[in-house]
Amino acid sequence: MVFLVLIHGDRQATSMPPKPLKKSLRYAVTTSFGSICYGSLFTAAIRTLRWKIRGVRSKIGKNECLLCCVDFLFHLVETLVRFFNKYAYVQIAVYGKNFNHSARDAWELFQSTGVEALIAYDCSGAVIFMGTVVSGLVAGTCAGIWTRIKHPDRVMMVGSTSMLMGMILVGLATVVVESAVTSIYICYAEDPVLIQRWDAEFFNKMSEMLHQRLQHRSSRATQVFTSRFDSQTPENAV
Repeated sequence: MVFLVLIHGDRQATSMPPKPLKKSLRYAVTTSFGSICYGSLFTAAIRTLRWKIRGVRSKIGKNECLLCCVDFLFHLVETLVRFFNKYAYVQIAVYGKNFNHSARDAWELFQSTGVEALIAYDCSGAVIFMGTVVSGLVAGTCAGIWTRIKHPDRVMMVGSTSMLMGMILVGLATVVVESAVTSIYICYAEDPVLIQRWDAEFFNKMSEMLHQRLQHRSSRATQVFTSRFDSQTPENAV
């Protein structure tokens, strides 16, 4: 829906297909259902592993041996991300491709346009996840307090069940926001004019942030190359 609105300019536009939400739901539970289930098996696990390795990588320091091992794992996960990423769902919804083809096309699109440098620092998923966890804890705590007053012997069961239900319900609501963010990244990579037409100020902020990230990545790569070259120069001289 977000992709269609950005393409056609407005939900009430005459070029908008009739009953788009109903058609999207039908595709999701019929022709695209297999791709959605297949991707869901791997996407979340690989994304979490990628975050963990990125965090470890930033704390290693100058330990070259450990850095090489982590770099190997990082490149391995990056290869998996090429075939299993959440951005594939937008391609599946819009173009009707299978999951692997969609994931590969989405990642190649990001790398060719430089948007990969922007989404690498995207924290929207982590924020949404933390909101889901906090909501579940609040629901479980409130239910536990009420049960403690009414039925003291069932506090753990009711509290844990309420926490789980709270997380599921809030997660179902917030996943819409995460899907919208994902669609915006795809639209920006395919045609930045779509975002500019939708919200010029937001487009300028995204472009500025992307420019900063690309500059930071370039300067960091230069520093790494220079430090490695300087460390090898004395050995070659000897």
